[in-house]
Amino acid sequence: MDNTETANIRLLQNVKEITDFDASELDVYARLTEAQLLNKDHPEKGLFIAESPKVIERACSAGYEPVSFLVEHKDIEGEAKELLARFSQIPVYTAEYEILVKLTGYALTRGLLCVMKRRTLPTVEEICQNTRRIAILENVVNPTNIGAIFRSAAALHMDAILLTGGCSDPLYRRASRVSMGTVFQIPWTYFDKKISWPEDGMKTLRKLGFKTVAMALRDDSFSIDDPQLHAQEKLAIILGTEGDGLAAETIADCDYTVKIPMSHGVDSLNVAAASAVAFWELGRK
Repeated sequence: MDNTETANIRLLQNVKEITDFDASELDVYARLTEAQLLNKDHPEKGLFIAESPKVIERACSAGYEPVSFLVEHKDIEGEAKELLARFSQIPVYTAEYEILVKLTGYALTRGLLCVMKRRTLPTVEEICQNTRRIAILENVVNPTNIGAIFRSAAALHMDAILLTGGCSDPLYRRASRVSMGTVFQIPWTYFDKKISWPEDGMKTLRKLGFKTVAMALRDDSFSIDDPQLHAQEKLAIILGTEGDGLAAETIADCDYTVKIPMSHGVDSLNVAAASAVAFWELGRK
């Protein structure tokens, strides 16, 4: 970094050079776990970390409030410049790339992280208002799959996403990054912890007018392009955990079981890939 860049950084009063790895304001980036950030006991104080300018921009556009930024030196006058200018009163902690990697323990995507405040999640009933196609994720635990499913759902005509309690957090850093920020563009929420899944969850979906579709590898299934499915006014497309797929009880409770036809002896798709096929076929108007 040359002298001009150094001078420009110092002119920004909210920019602070990292000199002490043990500084308490860096705990959120260096020492707190995802569970600690989530803060289940005091959800109103929950935080999450967003990574990369595009993801952070989409979070801000959706109304999430930034707390602080962690940015590589070169990006203060680079990709992060416009974003940081919008929030000139928010602390910006900066250092060279190698120092940031040492601090966080991982390689940064495009040199920018942002700690943001969580918001109270809406209810299932609120999320499902005026929707016709929704996705339901049952115990999908891999954050990369969560992010990929959200990206497909937002792109391929899903109106909302509901998650069971066993799913990975869509605001986990890797999930939101893989989603390219679409976790901030498509409405989503968890089923209430007081509601048992699938029993009570299915009852709620039926009260809201949805026919339920289990994506499962069963011989007694409908073809994904069956006209009956397209004729339904409201469909809830349910996808299961990696490996085991949907629970037998969930499949039994669904109105339809749907299998994606495959060739070359392939017996299954990754849940993220299967979601894209299902959303495209069943989400079209």
